[in-house]
Amino acid sequence: MKLLKRLPRGRTLGVAGAVGALVAGGLILAPMVSASASAGCRVTYTTNQWPGGFTANIGITNLGDPVTSWTLGWTFGDAGQKVGQGWSATYTQSGASVTARSMDYNGALGTGASTSIGFNGTWTSANPTPSTFTLNGVTCTGSVSTPSPTTQSPSPSKSPSASASPSRSPSGSPSTSPSTPPQGGTPLSVNGQLHVCGVNLCNQYNKAIQLRGMSTHGIQWFASCVNGTSLDALANDWKADLLRIAMYVQEQGYETNPSGFTAQVNNYVDLAEARGMYAIIDFHTLTPGDPNYNLDRAKTFFASVAQRNSAKKNVIYEIANEPNGVSWQGIKSYAEQVIPVIRAADPDAVVIVGTRGWSSLGVSDGSSETEIVNSPVNATNIMYAFHFYAASHKDNYRSTVARAAKLLPLFVTEFGTVSATGGGATDLSSTGAWLDLLDQNKISYANWTYSDANESSAAFKPGTCAAGSYTNSSSLSESGTYVRNRIRTADNFPTS
Repeated sequence: MKLLKRLPRGRTLGVAGAVGALVAGGLILAPMVSASASAGCRVTYTTNQWPGGFTANIGITNLGDPVTSWTLGWTFGDAGQKVGQGWSATYTQSGASVTARSMDYNGALGTGASTSIGFNGTWTSANPTPSTFTLNGVTCTGSVSTPSPTTQSPSPSKSPSASASPSRSPSGSPSTSPSTPPQGGTPLSVNGQLHVCGVNLCNQYNKAIQLRGMSTHGIQWFASCVNGTSLDALANDWKADLLRIAMYVQEQGYETNPSGFTAQVNNYVDLAEARGMYAIIDFHTLTPGDPNYNLDRAKTFFASVAQRNSAKKNVIYEIANEPNGVSWQGIKSYAEQVIPVIRAADPDAVVIVGTRGWSSLGVSDGSSETEIVNSPVNATNIMYAFHFYAASHKDNYRSTVARAAKLLPLFVTEFGTVSATGGGATDLSSTGAWLDLLDQNKISYANWTYSDANESSAAFKPGTCAAGSYTNSSSLSESGTYVRNRIRTADNFPTS
């Protein structure tokens, strides 16, 4: 399944460093400038705001002695600011004073360790940035940053509630259910920490679920399509469960600026979490096709993002996008070296392994799923990737997936409604047959792509991301219209 993604011309975007600003379709995400604290803690504070409301994301780093729990305190500069729905902490407010107390899964912070929290809030006449933060009573001195008050973004209504966030569970086993299952809520707040059970992706109640969502295009080219406004649309208008973050390694990607791309990926993870969506961190290897070429880069990258996101429940790791020109044994060897790096920092997250022949389970190389069944990766809590492009891959590929789904945990981390080039006419008949098969087997999927690339696989028409009108139906391509309608149908997330 040779997926030759068409590379955009004239759309190359420079990638800022680890604290660089991302400017995206009118929404300015302020750089996360760390306070130069000398009193044992460092705090970063960034907001996306709109008339009357805002979302705040707060990064906390403990520079002092290790702690087993923490309380972060600050005072709003405007008495009209109020904390609303929050995540990753328990919030209380008295007047302008706010405290955020750690959860059971993120309270332990060693020296130099970090965690992140956030909330949706409201404001009246102004929305100034808090000037002082304290961690367990110790003042974190220095500067913090926030976007310009003129920044506009629709109010996000999908963000995980701290009260609906039970503790994480060991790999491969369900976490303890809350005494009262949540009613409604976001995909993340309902399902919590995911794990693999048998051939299924399962939620915190040990029930098989299916996630449905979208993949970005290469974030080195289409960062303007991934911002607070576009992800509000994905969560609330599309009602998606999932954002796949396609970080190319070559092709002007990660290898050109490791720290900058790592920071960009982490920011997108936070944006997805704030909207109650899961995030796949995709190490998008394509050319060269042997993932072992990037083994050292993979170890460095996944060690960093797994450590940084270890307390999050919404992260899934995809360690090799589309292996090609390499044997299954070569892919397996790579996986068995990278997975332990992730597990060292994040022991209970789901990991997805790419498969032979552009993640076709070997079919595009004249093989089949039997090579994986006979020699699986020596690791637990993993799934195997399958990719298809509906106009190119039809009955023989579907037959393989139908057969393999009974033996292997599969995740369609990428599919297109068009040909394997990413272009050509949409084949909605074949796409429908594919999605029906995935629905029947509760196989999760992400569509290529949530972008306005000048190709028929893109969900939006060219120019949409610059205009920022993601909920305008006239902005959708034929592919985007079809996929949005499929994703918008009701989820089935059992809790008992």
